[in-house]
Amino acid sequence: MRQLSHNLASWIKNRFETDNDKPGEQCMQVRQEIFDTYWRFAAMRQEVFFNKINNVPPPWTSDPIINTYKFCNAYRASDRVSQYLIKKVIYDQNRSQNEEEVILRILLFKIFNKIETWEYLENKIGDYITLSNFDSNVYSDILQEAMNLGYVIYTSAYMSCASKEFGYDKKHQNHLALLDKMVAQDRVVNHIVKAKNFEDVFKIIQEYPLLGKFMAYQLATDINYSEIINFEENSFTIAGPGAERGISKCFVDTDGKTYTDIIHWMTENQEKEFQRLGLNFQSLWGRPLQAIDCQNLFCETDKYCRAAFPELKSNRKKIKSKFTSTPHAIDYFYPPKWCINDKVQESLAQRLPTLEITNLQILNNSNCQQLSLELDSQVKTTSEIPNNVSKQYKKSEQETQRKKSKVLQNIEIEKHKQLCLF
Repeated sequence: MRQLSHNLASWIKNRFETDNDKPGEQCMQVRQEIFDTYWRFAAMRQEVFFNKINNVPPPWTSDPIINTYKFCNAYRASDRVSQYLIKKVIYDQNRSQNEEEVILRILLFKIFNKIETWEYLENKIGDYITLSNFDSNVYSDILQEAMNLGYVIYTSAYMSCASKEFGYDKKHQNHLALLDKMVAQDRVVNHIVKAKNFEDVFKIIQEYPLLGKFMAYQLATDINYSEIINFEENSFTIAGPGAERGISKCFVDTDGKTYTDIIHWMTENQEKEFQRLGLNFQSLWGRPLQAIDCQNLFCETDKYCRAAFPELKSNRKKIKSKFTSTPHAIDYFYPPKWCINDKVQESLAQRLPTLEITNLQILNNSNCQQLSLELDSQVKTTSEIPNNVSKQYKKSEQETQRKKSKVLQNIEIEKHKQLCLF
């Protein structure tokens, strides 16, 4: 691993030589203010992360844009959905660690990438999701039931392919058929465990329909969180559409360097750049930003610039989601092979007592909370998915009962309630 990292650093150094190194040749040109914003944003977002962990009273930053809008963490693995995947889907001690079982869970969870969809499936099945009870037709019917009630079963974080590759009319039917082919028919895990490097894992996944290049990279990263494979994250990366926009804003001229080249350079030079700007970047308990994180940070920088530098035009003009807080502290847990969980637990044990929030305050702030399996814009629901509620029922008595149920659930703060992280 050290040799690989050294070789990668040497390769990057050679690719990013300056004019002084090679007189007469052009070099990359950054848009300095935006380039520096990338690093400042990373430091501020991580500051928010640790202030939130330590139960420091808000606001957790003086930056008005970060206080107003929702941004992902500097580290991908710290985001709410990734934390759920790592803790509840991959490493839950009550679940089988058989490689085929783990790959099914990862792929199924990430295809929809929504905690509420996963929990809805398990609640309806009445058991843990396993190979023995995975039936694409049964699962399809369950999700169709949710959709009939008006629930959104896919995340808005990724744009998933909606073609009828397997002959079904509905997107979720084709995706479940894809999972059946990958896991049950092709036993894709047998190919993945034989992969010689991280890029090979990406290529194996990318060969399948309905999974674009960026989605294949995300899935490879999630599989690499598990014990199925153990490759250095920095050995391979690609840029998603958001990262490409961010790179275009940070650089005036890339001198022919690829998006991948630039992400690798940012990964290798992070410490130097933080020092140059005098930023006290708080790493993830000693773990530096990985290539997947630097890739994501370009995407978040693009979002940030929509508010901070609106004159930089792109095909995205506004930030969609507003910042919302949650009264729940998250007990962070990372892949054990990273060897940081002991430090994490030490930090969590030292955090300040959770701020008390009265039931009345919770009710008054309920409009700030993310809803489970979001209904369409004209219907709202609580975090628990009721079994016998239809959005077509709009009579006053039923509406009153629904509101009463919502109040009771908010007061109880059920443990399965899923809220926006920051």
